[in-house]
Amino acid sequence: MTERLLQFIWQFQYFNKSELITVAGDTLQIIFPGNFNTNQGPDFLNAKIQVGSLEWAGSIELHIKTSDWNRHHHAKDKNYNNVVLHIVWENDQADSNIPLLELKSRVPKILLERYEELMNSSSFIPCEKSIQSVSEISWMSWKERLLAERLLRKSKIVDEYLKKNNYHWEETFWWLLARNFGIKVNADAFEAVARSIPLKLLAKQKSQIHQLEALLLGQAGLLEKDFEEDYPKLLQKEYRFQKAKHNFKPIPIPIFFLRMRPGSFPTIRLAQLAMLVHHSAHLFSKIKEADAVEDVKTWLDVTANDYWHYHYRFDEVSAFKKKKTGAVMVNNIVINTIVPVLFAFGNYHNDNKYKEKALDWLEKTSPELNSITKNFMQLPVANKTAYDSQALIELKNEYCINKRCLECAIGNAILKN
Repeated sequence: MTERLLQFIWQFQYFNKSELITVAGDTLQIIFPGNFNTNQGPDFLNAKIQVGSLEWAGSIELHIKTSDWNRHHHAKDKNYNNVVLHIVWENDQADSNIPLLELKSRVPKILLERYEELMNSSSFIPCEKSIQSVSEISWMSWKERLLAERLLRKSKIVDEYLKKNNYHWEETFWWLLARNFGIKVNADAFEAVARSIPLKLLAKQKSQIHQLEALLLGQAGLLEKDFEEDYPKLLQKEYRFQKAKHNFKPIPIPIFFLRMRPGSFPTIRLAQLAMLVHHSAHLFSKIKEADAVEDVKTWLDVTANDYWHYHYRFDEVSAFKKKKTGAVMVNNIVINTIVPVLFAFGNYHNDNKYKEKALDWLEKTSPELNSITKNFMQLPVANKTAYDSQALIELKNEYCINKRCLECAIGNAILKN
């Protein structure tokens, strides 16, 4: 038994409510169990009980054992002066000045067995064996809550970026967009490249794709070797000019090519990022005003410069293939950069229009297919849109891994059943 489980039992009153409850010889009636207190003091506030013919209003405190009251020094704490009922799992103390209710013999055994099974589970998620019993309505409301938690948490990350650039939304979006293009392996390096080049400079150079590529690839440290082909020599010459003019220094973070598909090589992603800058000005402003996510996806679906049709790396000729960002990458950018920043913008300005647009765009974007979502789909749990996949990822990472079943609507539904 844990105090959190005891709070859960009391909050939902999972004991035999039809049984006559007596306290010190008097009948106890629970009029209102109180509101859970997240701050210092008793566990439940504003409760109402009736002991015999007297009605009491105040707080309720929960402990595993009665003796915990003295062990926690509550008698000397004024926050506990208005406690009208002491709920315990086990009464290990003969005398008590406060009405006492022991739950040990009143809680259904099956509830404890189910909880123990969840806590001891080594499955993909603790409730894997019981999850099919949860109704679709429960899933819908819980996914909505999970998604809100995820986007609010990501909003805090966006806010940290904003603090570093005097709340410049376009700059913040540029940093996070570049990070996204770096995928997991080169995310830090790509963000460092974006931070190292002022957005104003990129805007001035946006009409010249070669200059944009030179800046991005040069700052990434990918123009340092002796090249054989004319195109990388051209970029190298341009970068050396820009480097001297603006006193640039390549980022100190290494760029990795290993264990990734050629289409995701950092050379290709930086060339695509340069093309995106080339085609769009004030991109975040355009995104804010966009009505349809399909328009945004069209802007993001760019093709790298002609040189890259025959290359994945400098001086290494390959078969012809246009290096488009493609639907998977575009959806990834929408899910992991555009939606979080758009939601954060709405949250910062207290404007639900942008938050609702962010949620709507997730519902109109294909779901992520990864180890987490695939495992949920096998249970089976619906994963039809990015709205679903983001909620499921949040559920797995923030609740299931930490076995927060008592705080999870799915865990609650299973325990209630």
